[in-house]
Amino acid sequence: MSARAGEGPQNAVPGGVSDAGEPVVRKPSATGPGPSGTGPEPSATRPGPTRRRTYRALVVTASNRAAAGVYADTGGPILAEGLAALGFSVDGPEVVPDGEPVERALRAGVAAAYDVILTTGGTGISPTDRTADVTRRVIDYEIPGIPEAIRAEGAVKVPTAALSRGLAGVAGRTLIVNLPGSTGGVRDGLAVLDRLLVHAVDQIHGGDHPRTDHPRTDQLRTDHPRTSG
Repeated sequence: MSARAGEGPQNAVPGGVSDAGEPVVRKPSATGPGPSGTGPEPSATRPGPTRRRTYRALVVTASNRAAAGVYADTGGPILAEGLAALGFSVDGPEVVPDGEPVERALRAGVAAAYDVILTTGGTGISPTDRTADVTRRVIDYEIPGIPEAIRAEGAVKVPTAALSRGLAGVAGRTLIVNLPGSTGGVRDGLAVLDRLLVHAVDQIHGGDHPRTDHPRTDQLRTDHPRTSG
């Protein structure tokens, strides 16, 4: 299954949610380079209504043809919208060719201290599908349950979803998750991440596990809410 990626650079990208709960669209910087030197500047850390700050996410689309402008992106913008609906401040999608450019984008994103980097594309078994390989070189340790859940979600509808080699893992304090390039695969990934992404980032930053038998459970849920899109 070869990867499919998305549109080229967008005129505007989602930038989290407003105090009224509406998505905030933030235009990329026309002059300032992003984490790989070509995209928008990473968004500033700002306080959230219930968390100490809004988590920051970067979307990277891996596709030779999308990077060359052969076709428009579809998966990257869906990922950005899904992350914004979860309350993240989002940069991207940053469209890069398969292989080494993906690794450079990941390393730059980790250096820029993004809390989450989601990739789309390059997770299959064709010769150009190398996203999983370069991701493995960047992360410090894997979280195998996340890609397993994404493959299981997709395989219910499309048996070939089992061919995805996508990884998830942590580099420093950045969670990196590979998603397939198809729009269906991206939506399957978001369905899984909707249930666990905020909690995973909380844990990476040292957050506690809410316990149903603990008197502070309600307060913990308030401190670490999860909004759905």
